[in-house]
Amino acid sequence: MLPSPHHDVAAFALGVLDEEDHEAFHRHLMTCEECQVELRELGEVPGLLDAVKRDRSNALDDDRTPH
Repeated sequence: MLPSPHHDVAAFALGVLDEEDHEAFHRHLMTCEECQVELRELGEVPGLLDAVKRDRSNALDDDRTPH
């Protein structure tokens, strides 16, 4: 049994699907209102994760800087 495309929303939002799965989910997305809503809700997650990564990296750099 193939996994439901509904489970791919987060992976699609994060851009981690391979090309075949990305295209399959994109086709599914065109007709699934539930996934469209969930994708909109997740729309800010990649940027937020990048911000956390930057903040953490900056904090680590600060810890290494002699005071």
